Amino acid sequence: MTKHGFTLFVFFSAVASATCVDEQDFCESKSCYKREFEQNNFYTNVQTYGEIPLTLSQKLLDALPLDEVDGHVPRTVNRCVFSECQPTPLKEPLTLAAVSQDVLRNILDLNESVIQKEDFVLCVSGGKLFPGSIPFAHRYGGHQFGYWAGQLGDGRAHLLGEYTNRKGERWELQLKGSGKTPYSRSGDGRAVIRSSVREFLCSEAMHFLGVPTSRALSLVVSEEPVWRDLFYNGNVIKERGAVVLRLARSWFRIGSLEILTRTREFDVLRTLLDFIIKEYFKSIAMDDPDKYVVFFSGVVNETAHLIAQWMSVGFAHDFVPNTSDDEGRYSIGAQANVGLFNLQKLLEALKPLLTSDQLSQCMQILRQYSQTYHQRFHELFKAKLGFLGNQEKDSYVIAFLLKLMEDTGADFTMTFRQLSEVTLSQLQTGSIPASMWALSDLLSHEYFRDWVQLYSKRLSRMESDSDAARQHRMQGVNPRYVLRNWMAESAIRKAEGNDFSEVALLQKTLTEPFVEQEEAERAGYSSKPPSWAQQLRVSCSS
Repeated sequence: MTKHGFTLFVFFSAVASATCVDEQDFCESKSCYKREFEQNNFYTNVQTYGEIPLTLSQKLLDALPLDEVDGHVPRTVNRCVFSECQPTPLKEPLTLAAVSQDVLRNILDLNESVIQKEDFVLCVSGGKLFPGSIPFAHRYGGHQFGYWAGQLGDGRAHLLGEYTNRKGERWELQLKGSGKTPYSRSGDGRAVIRSSVREFLCSEAMHFLGVPTSRALSLVVSEEPVWRDLFYNGNVIKERGAVVLRLARSWFRIGSLEILTRTREFDVLRTLLDFIIKEYFKSIAMDDPDKYVVFFSGVVNETAHLIAQWMSVGFAHDFVPNTSDDEGRYSIGAQANVGLFNLQKLLEALKPLLTSDQLSQCMQILRQYSQTYHQRFHELFKAKLGFLGNQEKDSYVIAFLLKLMEDTGADFTMTFRQLSEVTLSQLQTGSIPASMWALSDLLSHEYFRDWVQLYSKRLSRMESDSDAARQHRMQGVNPRYVLRNWMAESAIRKAEGNDFSEVALLQKTLTEPFVEQEEAERAGYSSKPPSWAQQLRVSCSS
């Protein structure tokens, strides 16, 4: 997780149309609605499961405005941050396909035996509610592929409530794929096996790589038919529904604020932003007249650091097998620029609350984003190459290698991993073992030996540093295993046939990505990707 949970969703620049409401009307309407809510006892027919010791609180609903309209009928939502709505249970039979033991024990304080309880699968798929849970969906909007998309919101997700664990950490629990909400538009509110397997595995993989991310507790699949046009070409196929229970310190995002500015709900905007600062940016004093500037500065800094961390492990939001991204807007080389775009939209959302002087300060902060990103990028890649201290030409050595990798198409993950496993002598003599297939690709480049010479010279300046020490350092930051598209696809194909063995193997492998593992080696997880992987494509529904 990031230091501030808000930045988890800094890349989902988001937004609807609504009527501006003054503070008094807002408070009165909220109080009136809460009274009606309690008097009508909307939850008398909702089952809760008290045997699982996981009681959720509703701090968000207590502090922020709730939709005055009840139900999940898709509509334009006004004058609120959340809409109350019930999950739609998946049709049984249900299968608990995967569980994160780390989340279960270390975040939710639950014993492994809890998953054996009869109704656990219902609780983590929307069929029953944890004690204290009042499900709701979050209103936000945003940009898609650079264009304003209007109201988006949680179209297939339900926020169940907040849990505070024994370490004092607060985590918000959310179901994804749990049915329609007011933000579903024309969608059915469901998720399918393929997207849910990716969601579960990728969130856990990123966590164990040390990259800030949301977490996933469980994956439940059903026999419920879900119809999808996978590549939006009119070829509709029947798939099966699935639900992931995921967690984050906060699910707020840029679009949570942006929608309120777009609809000129400035009083609600201020209420929400103050709540975010108070709850998630505790180092900022609420009586600081420049608190919004300090908040913006923190988000800019953490966004730069987060994307640099993504890049250091070769992760891309979209590596452009995505059939919807014709222009490659979200390709791996554009990650930092998309982060900047989102921060610009955040500043636009904050503008109504800033003085002219504060706006100037924020613009200056935004101009520092590129420098912050490149500085962190430089630090991370120096570590990947085993460098200690600072040398004048370090940036050139890094850029030189990345250019060689680009020219030869050398695999990102395994190039750095094999550099951490090869001896300096093998590099200098060109006697690279055939098993080091990524370095073998680099060896074919006419300038590879020039780079090796520069690299060797740089390492020689680190006195009393041994080759073994360099290898050890590098292996601690260069993973041997990452979640590749072909691995996820292989696991998905088996899961669609009710074989979850590869989901389990990948989950086990990805919890220790820096350690060589016998089962993972047999499965080919560090080998050159199979030829069929080149034909893989994914879409927004994947």
